[in-house]
Amino acid sequence: MSTALVCFQNDLRIDDHPALYQACQNHDFVIPIYVYDPGMGSAQKWWVHHSLRALQQQLSEKGMILGLYRGKVQDIVMNLVKTHGLDAVYWNHAITVQGKGVYAAVAKQLDHMGVKNQQFNGHLLCNPDQIRTSTGSIAKVFTPFWRHCLQNMVIPDPMIISAKDRMVPLVSDDLDDWSLLPQHPNWAKEFDQHWQPGVTGAVKKLEHFAEGGLSHYAIRRNDLGKEGVSSLSPHIHFGELSLWQIYRRVGQQTGADPEGVRVFISQLGWREFSYYLLHHFPHLPDQNFKEKMNFPWKTDETTLTAWKKGQTGFPIIDAGMRQLWHTGTMNNRARLIVSSFLTKNLMTDWRVGAAWFMDTLLDADEANNSAGWQWVAGCGADAAPYFRIFNPILQGQKFDPDGTYVKRWVPELADVPARVIHDPEKIRASSHGSGLFGGHYPAPIVDLDETRQAALQAYKELTD
Repeated sequence: MSTALVCFQNDLRIDDHPALYQACQNHDFVIPIYVYDPGMGSAQKWWVHHSLRALQQQLSEKGMILGLYRGKVQDIVMNLVKTHGLDAVYWNHAITVQGKGVYAAVAKQLDHMGVKNQQFNGHLLCNPDQIRTSTGSIAKVFTPFWRHCLQNMVIPDPMIISAKDRMVPLVSDDLDDWSLLPQHPNWAKEFDQHWQPGVTGAVKKLEHFAEGGLSHYAIRRNDLGKEGVSSLSPHIHFGELSLWQIYRRVGQQTGADPEGVRVFISQLGWREFSYYLLHHFPHLPDQNFKEKMNFPWKTDETTLTAWKKGQTGFPIIDAGMRQLWHTGTMNNRARLIVSSFLTKNLMTDWRVGAAWFMDTLLDADEANNSAGWQWVAGCGADAAPYFRIFNPILQGQKFDPDGTYVKRWVPELADVPARVIHDPEKIRASSHGSGLFGGHYPAPIVDLDETRQAALQAYKELTD
């Protein structure tokens, strides 16, 4: 009789889980465990609590009990191996820089002990070590990278596990003792209205999108008022859905707009590109990808606080930041607008914004977060040109023309006519001295033209 250990990370599902599947195929007993990472963002702790609860139920139905532990992964794994005389340890590839180092050390020690260990790709569509340019170098531009992925991608058949014989319960932590849910104040109280963490909620979101939103995705994904996005990103981040499952489901949708399918799949490609960059450039979260674009950041705590709280005086910026606070997420178009404003109008270091997103976004991770912020700031791979500075007034008028998005998240402006709602000066003029500014909604914290010119000059000096 053989027993295997399976280490769960951000892969909180049981099907399409290569490590769990192989363990169940090759061994009589399987011990699944999850080791808590205290460094995760506050919003993500809320999600992990509920997702782990759902995973516990799923595994229990298959005869397995999820062991929960706090501490160093290496120490916990070795202790379990010795205590239970385990024959093998399996895990899916770690997706963070720190995680890769941790599991490399685990593998080395297991090899030294003569214990079988194996890791699998459970997070990406393509192996980042197998993608190179025509000259054999690392790809630094998205389009050729993604073309190569599409040409070489292999989507496996679904991996469905069967029930196992139940083992004696492990001595492990109780999930409630981790105190992952906020208490006083309970700033996550509205999250339940928007999200159902776990595989069941993930599948519901996927089905809803495939049957409805997919056909309009190409034209609605940037429409802030109509919420034309998939809303799958937190489920993808925590691995409640495999990318293979999403790829299969989207490709099977009868009558789906081909352009909608193509554009959506390309968004998965951008995620893939971010992980590819992080894999080959592990300093992506803390160093400029383009070293010469070392912008003279000058973070101001007053304007930074106004940005975090959605009190900048620019409606589309404030709507995005308040949506983040209330729901733990933000439309990608809004992310671009608020990121551009922080780095270029407020001249704040992109790493400051990235740290805020890591703490408040449910779907934030090292790869997407770092690559996205560097792209906007003009210092990343395949980055936006330094002179591309999103004007929040024009962006609001283009992507929220009837003001639906702003009125939802900035209720102080609910009665402002849509024709003026994105322009602070026009709002001021339309208020007819009613005290709108200084009363319920703040005046702009910066002058857009002045800050734009200052940023352009600073960037220009870097490129001359």
